[in-house]
Amino acid sequence: MIPLTLKAEFEPTQNEPFVVRLGDDSVLGGATIAGELDGSIYFQYQGRTFSVECATDQSLVGDVVFANPVNETVNRWLRSGAKHNTLLVTERCDQLCQMCSQPPRKTHVDMFPYLEEACLLADLGAQIGFSGGEPLLYKQQLFELVERVSSKRPDLSFHILSNAQHFTPDDIGRLAHPAFERVLWGIPLYSSHPALHDDIVVKEGAFDRLLQSLSILARAGQAIELRTVIMQSNYQKLPDLALMISDRVPFVSHWAIMQLERIGFARNRWDALFIDHSANPGPLEAAVAQACARGVDTALFNMPYCTVGPELKAFLHNSISDWKQAWPSDCTDCTAKSLCGGFFAWHPSVKDYARGGAIR
Repeated sequence: MIPLTLKAEFEPTQNEPFVVRLGDDSVLGGATIAGELDGSIYFQYQGRTFSVECATDQSLVGDVVFANPVNETVNRWLRSGAKHNTLLVTERCDQLCQMCSQPPRKTHVDMFPYLEEACLLADLGAQIGFSGGEPLLYKQQLFELVERVSSKRPDLSFHILSNAQHFTPDDIGRLAHPAFERVLWGIPLYSSHPALHDDIVVKEGAFDRLLQSLSILARAGQAIELRTVIMQSNYQKLPDLALMISDRVPFVSHWAIMQLERIGFARNRWDALFIDHSANPGPLEAAVAQACARGVDTALFNMPYCTVGPELKAFLHNSISDWKQAWPSDCTDCTAKSLCGGFFAWHPSVKDYARGGAIR
């Protein structure tokens, strides 16, 4: 697991947090490497020096970090060269999903000025994710950030996760602007049955509002990624959802079917929520076949290579961010490891799957 929060030391006069690109003084907002000593790298930035503790096998050069002198930490917001970089907009949310990997909080700290600075310092051509909580609780600020950053960095693209409860018809004209051409909206849809979707997200009327929002996004020409986490409650009905997507929202860019992540609310509800797709692959295979037959681009996320049959392996994606990716010791000699997306670092085990284990 790659650490994202590192210990740091700052000069006594440094109190305010700041965003900086480490080891790259060729850009405005870059810090120069001054030297290394006792496991720390020293940087010079705006006439001051600070140090960051770093393992010898980790490079910080090009990373965009949020430096917090009060907490004596730097947070690696945008790691140079990484495929998955996501910025947290807020921890507030208006849903309470049964399996939420990051349970919401009632408080909000406005980080938009720092988030914008970070985006402007990102690698050329990077895709930057925004998540929550629910980012669109602060829709105006988020839209403005995308618009300003896109005007200065048209090479960047964005992947924004949202429960799609806050779009209105008034947003169509704004979203149709070129600033949003490189945005992919990740929208969770858990069932074709309204009551079941609402029950999973613990919000009455969420399903109907979500479909209204999908229509709004489509009319604005926006790219949409539907995301479905499989659980005991919705797995058997997965083929129904495939039919609904192809019938009612065929304009989506793709559909991601995702295995459950054992963290957050799901950690203590694992036995009640988790479904082993390898023990009963029928619903998953039927859903993928139906979606593909009807022209819906479909992908499987968070599913180890060994847990799916030959007919599904082509749909697997390496979806787990490298900083939280791991393999159990069982996988050491697996010949298919290079084809596998691995496991989440907080639960690297094949024991949950009836069909799983090293391929030799």
